[in-house]
Amino acid sequence: MTTIDAGAEFDRQTNNLIELGYPGMGGLTPERFQTLAAPLRDVAAQAGNTAYEPGTGRIPFVLVVTREVVPIERMMPRTALRGKAKPGFVDPSFEPGSLERFAAIEETGLTDQPVYLLSDIERGEEFCGAVPRDAMDTITARNRTPLTIEEGIAVITRFPEALVKNKCFSLGGSRSGDRRATA
Repeated sequence: MTTIDAGAEFDRQTNNLIELGYPGMGGLTPERFQTLAAPLRDVAAQAGNTAYEPGTGRIPFVLVVTREVVPIERMMPRTALRGKAKPGFVDPSFEPGSLERFAAIEETGLTDQPVYLLSDIERGEEFCGAVPRDAMDTITARNRTPLTIEEGIAVITRFPEALVKNKCFSLGGSRSGDRRATA
């Protein structure tokens, strides 16, 4: 287990997004992007020193940028498995523009903020092989929510070690009105 200073971790995540070009992809200057994120720093810093368990997929918080700022298709190539150079990609079975149909489900309770802080994240590997609806019922019963596409991308962008072979995770917080869930 690793202990991190929450304020310093927030700054690391913000700077990482700037270095990856998120502001430019969203038509923002780095300063404007920092202005959007700045109010969230105090929320993150209130956590003080926080335990982080990289191998288990437990993450104290992550700064999430929504598709209203940067399109999903532009975020994915900024991801990579830990120690690998090959960038992440959108599955070619999704025709261009089809990911926009996958919107956050009501149960996520998301605000309309373009950048937000997601806290107390779990990879959810206990649900490997579970029927999605059963997993969702369990998650909801625990007063938790499934990850959206943007949240999943945020996790693997800032914490690539959370994505481990045979321990991938679904993003059931984004749905297109059918039974499919992205992963």
